[in-house]
Amino acid sequence: MGPRPLLLVPLGCLALLLPPPGAAEFSPSLDSDFTFTLPAGRKECFYQPMRKEASLELEYQVLDGAGLDVDFHLLSPKGETLVFDERKSDGVHTVETEDGDYMFCFDNTFSTISEKVIFFELILDNMGEDGQEEEDWKKYVTGTDLLDMKLEDILESINSVKARLSKSVQIQTLLRAFEARDRNIQESNFDRVNFWSMVNLGVMVVVSAVQVYMLKSLFEDKRKSRT
Repeated sequence: MGPRPLLLVPLGCLALLLPPPGAAEFSPSLDSDFTFTLPAGRKECFYQPMRKEASLELEYQVLDGAGLDVDFHLLSPKGETLVFDERKSDGVHTVETEDGDYMFCFDNTFSTISEKVIFFELILDNMGEDGQEEEDWKKYVTGTDLLDMKLEDILESINSVKARLSKSVQIQTLLRAFEARDRNIQESNFDRVNFWSMVNLGVMVVVSAVQVYMLKSLFEDKRKSRT
């Protein structure tokens, strides 16, 4: 399940009713990814509700923008700084969580000109949904001793396939992010090569013209004829 659309909270809203300005909340799905543009001189924060003894894994990449860097903060529900990356192009962080809303922010205030395109992915583990599914399956386990494969084995196989498919989707998403960043770098290098090629061509034309003029001036007869 993907994240809900980004909801920026305007200034002046009551803190008890809505999150702080510039924040968004994602649905408690096991895997969410999002790509957004962070303007120059701006800071954007997002909130993710978590349960106790769960796991939150967050991976981010700067896909486009001068320097391909951004400041990253991850704060606990108590406001403690768990992770701080200064001007990094990418990062992967995993934390064991407690009940509450975790806040993570991307800071581009150090840049006054360049905006950044940022991709990040959230992976939530031990959110309690799998345990509930296992309890539902256990209701139908009785009376299956004569079967070659018990429902517990079927459940284990299904969970294994589900985990592998989720991992495959995660890897494909990351590969798409890497491909987008590499494409942006290549296009930027292509523009630079074309620009400096034109500059070199202009310099060569000017130098050639100067050389032709210098050679002509060497062979000109500067003596004046007397009448």
